[in-house]
Amino acid sequence: MNSNPRQLQLLEEVRQRQSATVEQLAEILEVTLQTVRRDIQKLAEMGLLVRFHGGVRMPSATVENIAHPRRQTMHAEGKTRIAKAIAQAIPNGCSLILNIGTTTEAVAKALMRHQGLRVITNNLNVAAILSSNADCEVIVAGGVVRTRDRGIVGEAAVDFIRQFKVDIAVIGISAMEPDGSLRDFDLREVKVAQTIIQQSREVWLAADHSKFDRQAMVELAKLNQIDRLFTDAPPPAHFASLLQEAEVQCIVAE
Repeated sequence: MNSNPRQLQLLEEVRQRQSATVEQLAEILEVTLQTVRRDIQKLAEMGLLVRFHGGVRMPSATVENIAHPRRQTMHAEGKTRIAKAIAQAIPNGCSLILNIGTTTEAVAKALMRHQGLRVITNNLNVAAILSSNADCEVIVAGGVVRTRDRGIVGEAAVDFIRQFKVDIAVIGISAMEPDGSLRDFDLREVKVAQTIIQQSREVWLAADHSKFDRQAMVELAKLNQIDRLFTDAPPPAHFASLLQEAEVQCIVAE
């Protein structure tokens, strides 16, 4: 996080109060309203604060995800290792679905040398990456585009994906709770992901270590709906029995 000391102080003030008005922060920091608004804009873009009319608050742990630009840089090395492991396991000439998420975007980058792939996605970032691979056919779902991460959601996307049956779905998630439930923040995104699971012969989950024991509001799936888990570090001990009971093959990318 490349923030100056004033922005760090602003963040700490909001963290202590959970919310604050622009006027309050300007008075505390002894700066102008315009300066506070600029700082809030930068911190909100990084996913560290949530703006509302006249003020700012801390993000909710269970109802809002971290902003996409910040997620792109978080655990990037681990996501790259996961992506390479998944790409090595995907054969040429198969059909795939890749959903929304920065880890699936890393998978798309790792598939640039594959041949004969047919990839369906509701992620415009994935489509843009794989469209540069001349040996890959990319099919983009219709629906509503979320401006914050270029994901496509909504009933139109669900209906579109129902037309297909693919070899492998590679999905990302936001959270894996201690009971083994896979969760996310946006109900519309979850409905698309659930349809992806239904329309796939195998389901591979791409999740870095930060997703274990994290909370999110909407249940997407149970572990027994997953065939393989690709992660960047051994899961916490209490997940070992859950993975075994669900017969999920766990691959720790090196």
